Amino acid sequence: MSLAFIFPGQAAQYVGMANDLYATSPIVKEVFDLAEDIAGAGLKSACFEGPEETLKQTVFTQPAVFAHSVATFLILKDLGIHPNYVAGHSVGELAALVAAGAISVEDGLRLVRVRATEMHAAGQLQAGTMAAILGLDSDGVSDSCKVGKEVGTVVPANYNCPGQIVISGEVDAVRRTMEIAQEKGAKRAIELQVSGAFHSELMRPAQEPLRIALDAVSFSPPEVPVVPNVTAVPSSDPVELKNLLVEQVVSPVKWTDGMTHLVEAGMNRALEIGPGNTLKTLMRRIDRGVKVTTVDKLSDLERFSN
Repeated sequence: MSLAFIFPGQAAQYVGMANDLYATSPIVKEVFDLAEDIAGAGLKSACFEGPEETLKQTVFTQPAVFAHSVATFLILKDLGIHPNYVAGHSVGELAALVAAGAISVEDGLRLVRVRATEMHAAGQLQAGTMAAILGLDSDGVSDSCKVGKEVGTVVPANYNCPGQIVISGEVDAVRRTMEIAQEKGAKRAIELQVSGAFHSELMRPAQEPLRIALDAVSFSPPEVPVVPNVTAVPSSDPVELKNLLVEQVVSPVKWTDGMTHLVEAGMNRALEIGPGNTLKTLMRRIDRGVKVTTVDKLSDLERFSN
């Protein structure tokens, strides 16, 4: 039996996130002050005060989710709570690498700034969108994408849990795929409010700048295995983990497979560290036998310190 730390990705953010932690924890204050210096001015204001439209911008969202997740992890570490495995959804993989001791907080902030900036720029270069397909299996989604590809680029992007797969690509192709998916029996197809077609070929321009940034970062062997989104297989190879971060921006997030591998390895408990409870909700659909506890607010952390 083992414990995993899991870290959310983009879309987990909300106005007011980490405000209570920042006001009470020197650790959190230090991380967010550092994030403001490294990842960009205005980050704290976007997190604590909003407005929501500002926080939803990729250049703010990714550093915000990363900073909240890492700061909360550091409090848990200070309390002597350690995982057997770590994993992160999309940008959450950077927080997972910090938690595993593979990269420093400072390097993580530098990487998340480049990742967010370049993914936003790729979205501006070629317009794209994403959509959640609910109630259709992976074969049905793949078949729908094959039809959508007659219009343009569209691929499965996030295998979040059984019955929830997100597709990504050019706007017309995604919308055509949504129609086909519903014809094939999907319960719903919901277009998402995003600034680009994340985890698709349309993010290819972001890869080289991210690769250059990664080459400037020192990667250490992780203290615990990390589950990369691209392979969904636990790894302790720092070279592999580094290279997979570049592949991740154009590859699907295999979250369901990754969590299934951890269950097979003995995981029965997980802490979702950072804003929201998205991953807890997904785990209910993947394996109800895993107890997931969210660690987001000050009140959540007080349960561990009492």
